[in-house]
Amino acid sequence: MGEDAEAVAGEQRAPYDPMPHGPAEVGVGPWDGPQPEGEQYDAGLLAEGDRRNVVDRYRYWTLEAIVADLDTRRHDFHVAIENWQHDFNIGTIVRSANAFLAAEVHIVGNRRWNRRGAMVTDRYQHVHHHPTVADLATYLHDREVSLLGIDNLPGSLHLETMTVPRRVCFLFGQEGPGLSEAAREACDGTFSIAQFGSTRSINASAAAAIAMHTWVREYADLSGEDAWRG
Repeated sequence: MGEDAEAVAGEQRAPYDPMPHGPAEVGVGPWDGPQPEGEQYDAGLLAEGDRRNVVDRYRYWTLEAIVADLDTRRHDFHVAIENWQHDFNIGTIVRSANAFLAAEVHIVGNRRWNRRGAMVTDRYQHVHHHPTVADLATYLHDREVSLLGIDNLPGSLHLETMTVPRRVCFLFGQEGPGLSEAAREACDGTFSIAQFGSTRSINASAAAAIAMHTWVREYADLSGEDAWRG
């Protein structure tokens, strides 16, 4: 990439990107002009500025107001992650679950999980803990939600050709070993993602994003303003 191309790429960074070549500050500063009316606004943010990584529609809103608004249009899919080794991918999966607006996120195993990759997006999601996969399966089945695991196991369906259920929970195992034996037994089925290179598997957080986006392509309403594209 030449110097001119690098300059253009630097200018096109997302407004919330805090990298050295991006803007000096992220978000927006103090509100300029007459104070907006509405209970959704946070007086502190209006006075001091809103530096959070949120879309423009939620600038200066309280956390509670944002969650309440998201709750009116959450999608019907859930995301679950096994947490036995404090996998760093968990936070990234939670961040993608927020981007695609999952109904709920479920942590299975250890209650404490690595939040670093979530970039505080877990605050905007409903995150539940389940000691075992059996507990998760019971919780979901009581709500008529199917539990599908992702792993390249013999007999797994192909994500590219299957019809993903509308009410579904995608379950992901730890990076490396994949789904635990208990998870495989608890799942209503498993599916795999087609690969064409030399590696046997792809990153767990990448697989999760692919699965969630597959649901979005099948069921999400892309016609209105709710689908934010930057």
